[in-house]
Amino acid sequence: MLVHVMLYDSGQDGEGIHSLELSGKTVVLMFENKDDAERYSGLLEAQDFPIPKVEKIERDEIETFCEEAGYEAKFVESGFVPSSEEDRLLLAPPERNKEVLDWENDLFEEQSDPVTEDIPSNEITEIRKRLEDLL
Repeated sequence: MLVHVMLYDSGQDGEGIHSLELSGKTVVLMFENKDDAERYSGLLEAQDFPIPKVEKIERDEIETFCEEAGYEAKFVESGFVPSSEEDRLLLAPPERNKEVLDWENDLFEEQSDPVTEDIPSNEITEIRKRLEDLL
């Protein structure tokens, strides 16, 4: 069965999938209805969040990916009606999203680099920005 998911940088090396933190778990949403996925994407855009591209992918493939990554896959069926505040997040993103910069900091926390570990993260960000500007 094909489901609709939200991808960032689709088809590129840095491809990522949109996820939520619910009850301490990372959750990937799989929408049965493309319009629901596109509406969710539009709500992210309205919050100045990076805009994901809605893609059709086999449900089994997403569930396997989630299982291997330690994530939880949530299927949002067409006509879904939330029964709790947590369920509401399956139809509309939280009012506050994790900043892209926070993702970068998470990456730095996971990968300790003895060369940069004594440099404050704001200085690393500034150095990175200057290097990117050179390109």
